[in-house]
Formats: sequence, structure tokens, C-alpha cells
Amino acid sequence: MSEARDSRIIAENQRQVARLSKLGWYHSIELPDGGVIEGHQSLEQLRKRIHQFPIPADLTGKRALDIGAWDGWFSFEMERRGAEVLAVDSTKNTRLLEAKRLLGSRVQHHVADICRLTAKDVGAFDIVLFLGVLYHVKHPILALENVCGMCRGMACIESFVTETDPAAIPSMEFYETTELRGQLDNWIGPNAACLMAFCRTAGFARVNFESTLGERAHVTGYRDWLAGQGNGPAPEVVCIENSATHDHTFSATADDYLTFYFRSPRADLNCDNVYPRIGPFGSRPIYVASTGEGWQASCKLPPGLDAGWHDASLRIEGGAACAALRLGVDLPPDRRLNRQARISPEFRLVKVADGKIFEPARIRVGTDSCITVWVKGLRSFADVRIRLNGTDLPPIWHDAATGQINALLPAGLEPGPASVSLAANGFETEPVAVELYCS
Repeated sequence: MSEARDSRIIAENQRQVARLSKLGWYHSIELPDGGVIEGHQSLEQLRKRIHQFPIPADLTGKRALDIGAWDGWFSFEMERRGAEVLAVDSTKNTRLLEAKRLLGSRVQHHVADICRLTAKDVGAFDIVLFLGVLYHVKHPILALENVCGMCRGMACIESFVTETDPAAIPSMEFYETTELRGQLDNWIGPNAACLMAFCRTAGFARVNFESTLGERAHVTGYRDWLAGQGNGPAPEVVCIENSATHDHTFSATADDYLTFYFRSPRADLNCDNVYPRIGPFGSRPIYVASTGEGWQASCKLPPGLDAGWHDASLRIEGGAACAALRLGVDLPPDRRLNRQARISPEFRLVKVADGKIFEPARIRVGTDSCITVWVKGLRSFADVRIRLNGTDLPPIWHDAATGQINALLPAGLEPGPASVSLAANGFETEPVAVELYCS
């Protein structure tokens, strides 16, 4: 820090400490009789902070989470708008409880560390407030991943920033002791660009820069893409795999990424115009590149997915989404092999073979591996997928006359017994047992 800035921060800290010592409350609280508990932040300041975000005036039927609630003004404001509210802080705040009593509020108070709190503990919320907290945590991306995982709609994020230009090079200061305003619990100072990069990295599909007030920046993170599709063609997905293990094993408790391999006639694809979606959540790509024969796009497995089967799809700006493929998250082997299905009364598998040497019921796994099936009675090949252990493999080629369908396999599949079926039009064939082997 510069000497002038250091002196200014010390002086501001001294003024803040003196004011808090006199008042005791950080948030001002307006009481039902019109009286006001005066706090360090006035009602005008608090209203100005919340108005930086596009939060609807009517939150009836919504569930809201206020992380770092402190004296509770933002929690009570969300309740005033109609939401069911959970206020979370790292310590029990008796002033919030006193304000709750005076207001006749139904806000629930929960003590927890944001770096350890997840949706498994408190569920998911339509709106999450994360105001003035990020720079107080030692593990900022972990905290934001937990915020993202508990959010099913939008998260309002406010943080101290060292510099307010969202187009700058992302950078961050680290405070080992009391460098920021003499406080031991001030750990980091991101600039505005770094704050937005943190939010994208944590798993938000879209991150909008809203504003700055003094040394605080306001951003809104959304879990899904904007609604609506264009008239352009859907990308042709040829394979989906775990980006690290190159198989179909995915876990919401790990920092898993997945890669879509696809074909598209466009030549200008990048992280800003390719839109993956897994389950109910969008996931912004961290990497989009040409493979020579097509494209690949890698993205984070969205935080907050429940264990089970989830649809995965991809669309490109201005175009339609591809047919959804099913991915299993945190599924044990028995649930992969014995998943209940609507068995088709019309079409059935007659043969499954290796896609290169056509050896029946034995499929080589590894780089460039492929599977071939033959089906009878299938009237349309428009929505067909080969299912290997319950996970969908998009066809790369089919012949309607012979009923032959080919699909690529992820490169990192483990050898062993497997189950193959064919899914189309909401139905599935009886599974066929095969052996996966390494040559």
C-alpha cells in the first residue's frame, strides 16, 4: 500500500471504531412504531446498498438467505418483501435477536461458517445475499462455491475492492495481519475484475457488474443462462466426459469439470457464446477450442447438484440446444446398472459390438474407442442415445436401413462388466450385458 492510502485507512478505521463504540449497532433498524435504532450505517445507506441489486419488490413464496447478516437489516428487508428468510453469521448476534423480537419477525438465525456451510445443511434458496463478507474469509473461492451451491436463482455479492474498473486485469491483495483497517479478519482485497472472475470460477453461469459505492463493488451472479433460443442449428455433441478422468464419473462433492466434444459450423466460438447446462444450472466454460475436426468446451460441474441423473445439453448463442443427454452424479454402481426405465414395446436391441472390430458383446476402452449397436423397430432416429451404465452417448452415425448406430466412448473408462441399452422417444430397450476391456 502507499503511505497516503495507509494513513487514510487508519484514520477511517479510527472514526469507525469510535462511532461503533458509541452506538453499539452497525445497522440502523426501523421499528414498527416509527422509531429508529441508530446504527453506524443509516437507513439511507442501507437502502442504497440493497438498491444496487435487481431484487424484486415482491418476494412472496421465495426463500432468501442472508450470509453475514450481523444486526439483520437486510434479512428483515427480505422478509418485508415477502420472503422466508434464514440469517446466517459466524457468531450468535444478540442485537439481531433483539431486533427480531422488537419487529415481531419470523427470520430464522443460524450460526455457521460459510466455508463449511452447504445446501446439505440448510437447503437451497431463490436469493442469496453475500454482502460485505467476502474480504473477511481466508478461502474466498471456497466460500463463493458454497454460496453458489445454496443458490438456485440469483446471488447478490458485495465486497470491498482495491480498484473499481471491472475491465481491469484481475488482481488481489492479501492481508496477513491487520493491513486492512487494523482488523484481523480482513484477509483479501480483490479488484472488481477479480471479484467477477471469482464468481464465475465458483460456478455462476452469468455474472453482472452492477455498481460501486466508494470502495465496494456490487455484482449479481445467476445460476442459469438467459431464457430464449435462436433459430440457428443446435451443436452436434459427439461425446461428454470428465475433463480429468476422461470417464463418466462425476461428483458434486469434488471439484469436477466436464468436457463437451461437439461439431458446429461456426468459427468464432469462445467462452462467451457457448452455453453448457447441467441439470437446472448453466455453467460458463473455462475453455473453448477447436479440435481440428470439431470443438471442445470444458466447464465446471455446477455446485449444488443432488445425487442422481441430470440432463446435460449445449447451445450456442443464437441457436437451439442439442438434445439433452443424461449424466449420473454421485451414483453408486448399483444405481447405474439397475436404473428403472420405461421399456419400449416397439424397438429392441439385437446386437452390441465394438465399433472398430465389431466383436460381439466386448468393447475395447481407451483412446478412440467406439461402440456399435443394432436396433429393430425404431421408427425415428432423431432423439436416440446409446446408454452405457445409464449414461448417454450421443450417436455419431446411424444407418436407418440396417438399424446400426455408432457412438464414441470416453477415453478413460475402466474395464469390467457394463450394461448397454438404447433410449429414444421417452422409452428404453431392455439392457444388454457387455464386457469392457483394455487391449
